Amino acid sequence: MTASLPSLLISQLEKSFSVGGKAVRALQDISLSCPEGSFTALIGPSGCGKSTLLRIIAGLESGDSGKVLVGGSMPDVLRRRGALGVAFQDPALLPWRSVRRNVALPFDVLGHRPTNWRPRVDSLIRLVGLSAFADALPRQLSGGMRQRASIARALVTNPSLLLLDEPFGALDEILRRSMNLELQRIWLEQPATAVLVTHDIEEAVFLADQVVVMQSHPGRITRILPVPFPRPRPRALMRAPEFHALVDELATLLEGTQAA
Repeated sequence: MTASLPSLLISQLEKSFSVGGKAVRALQDISLSCPEGSFTALIGPSGCGKSTLLRIIAGLESGDSGKVLVGGSMPDVLRRRGALGVAFQDPALLPWRSVRRNVALPFDVLGHRPTNWRPRVDSLIRLVGLSAFADALPRQLSGGMRQRASIARALVTNPSLLLLDEPFGALDEILRRSMNLELQRIWLEQPATAVLVTHDIEEAVFLADQVVVMQSHPGRITRILPVPFPRPRPRALMRAPEFHALVDELATLLEGTQAA
């Protein structure tokens, strides 16, 4: 619903929670810039605040201090405009709605279906390879197919910011790699500034333009590594020595965060 692609700017973001009457700092001094139309991956040990950061970017939670701006606007402004798409590990498809009606759900939440909503929904269903299942219910789909439907739903309002929280975390490794290829293809055809939370280093390197390494206690950024590989990235890249060199570098950095 918005034609322009924003840059994401996070400045000195802080967030604490109360656990058992004690304040626990989830995020400390998070500053990050994601260029317009880029793909950023967040990796780090469990409890480092990756998902909390993503929820704040989505406007689902607020920070205690600092700023999060998307194209100069607050995240909740984008969400109300339908300019923000989110896909989680659980596809959360409504079991009584068909694939087509699940993909169209954001229009119902926004309270407005544009006049071209049906062609828009069907084009996205075609893009994610589910045309033959447009009228199927979620229980009739495989796990990978349900995730495809979830990604199509996240894209249906033509968002300028796409947030992905472990979307393939529940899939086996072979299917996960196939879905990485599919996500790259979909993202190249439906461009948006994208942020992915993942525990999978190879997934982060294959998909991202930059990989943000986070550390826990408190959650903070320790390194930001650029990924130099041109797009589109073929499956064969995952076997290349330079790919594995970057994966090994990130693995070493992650081992350091866990030791800390």
